[in-house]
Amino acid sequence: MTIRTARQDRVQHFRPRTHCLKKLEAMVVEMQDSKSGVKGSEQKLNVTTIPHVISGKDVIAWITNKMKNTTEDAQAFGTMLVAYGYIYPLQNHRKLVMCNDDSLYRFQTPYFWPTQKWFAEDIDYAIYLAKRNIRKKGMLEPYEQAHYNHLHEWLNHKWDFIVMQATEQYKAGKERKKPDRVVFDCQERAYWIVNRPPRRTHSALDVGPERLIDPNIDEKISFDQYRRMNMFYQQAIMRSKVKSSVSLGALVKYITTYKNHDPFLAPCLPSNPWQTDNDSYWTLNMRRVDVPTKMRVERWSFSLFELLSDLRGRDDFKIFLKKEFSGENLAFWEAAEELKLGTASSMSTKAETIFKTFLAPGAPRWINIDGRTMGLTVKGLDHPHRYVLEAAQTHVFLLMKKDTFFRYLKSPVYKDIQKKAQSPEAHNFSPAQLEQNAQSRSPGIHPMILWQQEEEEKAKAAAASAPVDVKAMMSKIDRKK
Repeated sequence: MTIRTARQDRVQHFRPRTHCLKKLEAMVVEMQDSKSGVKGSEQKLNVTTIPHVISGKDVIAWITNKMKNTTEDAQAFGTMLVAYGYIYPLQNHRKLVMCNDDSLYRFQTPYFWPTQKWFAEDIDYAIYLAKRNIRKKGMLEPYEQAHYNHLHEWLNHKWDFIVMQATEQYKAGKERKKPDRVVFDCQERAYWIVNRPPRRTHSALDVGPERLIDPNIDEKISFDQYRRMNMFYQQAIMRSKVKSSVSLGALVKYITTYKNHDPFLAPCLPSNPWQTDNDSYWTLNMRRVDVPTKMRVERWSFSLFELLSDLRGRDDFKIFLKKEFSGENLAFWEAAEELKLGTASSMSTKAETIFKTFLAPGAPRWINIDGRTMGLTVKGLDHPHRYVLEAAQTHVFLLMKKDTFFRYLKSPVYKDIQKKAQSPEAHNFSPAQLEQNAQSRSPGIHPMILWQQEEEEKAKAAAASAPVDVKAMMSKIDRKK
């Protein structure tokens, strides 16, 4: 039998944000000061008297006075203390917020603070759930029951040990006084609410994958590492620098240019299909739509990369190049892109075909590149790979960017598509119309089906533009007779 554990034993578990948590702990220690801290008192919870209980409004008032801020900010700070487990609620355990009322709270014991070195293991959580299951006689919360069933299946090889530990802890707890027992149960439950929150609930301690290296440790640096650092800094000093004003100006220019095209800053026209269930936006912005929108045509003028990234814009650029009898540069760029995305078995054949078509002396669609780039490309073709034409492709791209692209923006082809471009009006749906749209929602078309349709259209267009072989047609007619 394969013995499985909840997670791999990584020997060390390092907690990030330790510096931030230390500041919170210093604030919590001040709050517990007997003279200047938050005043606590005994309060009755059901029929049990609980010592050192504080109210939410007292905590918020103390934070407001201490930090000199507003009540809203103090409440947010108090909620953060509850979310990290420094303060826990006595009444509503699942709601980890600080309420500005008479809600009862207690300070968590330092043993359960997040900066403690001990890690919240699944075995400890399983023991806690088993003990709680014994005390509640099987009546757990829905999320606790889901965790309990999962851990029972996952740790089945250790379950007898887990139940034995839970039983012993339950018996030891019954020997305590009732107030102490209630306080300890609340502390333990608050700890596991923070470290094992209910599903679909955000946890303040959720830090992603565990670190295998301690970021705070002082690592000894060898002589070789010092030498590499010295070389890196020498190269950094020799590297050309840009003034911060220039870089910030470029960033402002970029934001200003793309502001109206950012889906987070500008609305979708005519409407957002994910909200309204109206697919007009997708229909107007299909990859090879006949008449594009004005926003789409405007985006083509931002850069050559934007123009070539849009298949509809690339088709329009091809029309312009065809009129100028200079379509070989774009054809080579497309062939190099296709080579990058092709299969490994076809690399050699495709690279050789591209070389014979565009780069070889006397090629039918010869392109003009400098001798250094040609030398690198020819040398790389001895062992072809996906990016063997990268240097030549970049050279051709820069040529089109510096010359052809700006002539295209001034050409009648681009101005004509600007005039024909659509400018859809925004939809104003009422709540009743949105509900009706949701009810009449049609299933979407699978992307593979769309791709197949585009490939069929390409094949038909290629067949229509190909020269007709009269002899082959006559032989087919003779066969039919």
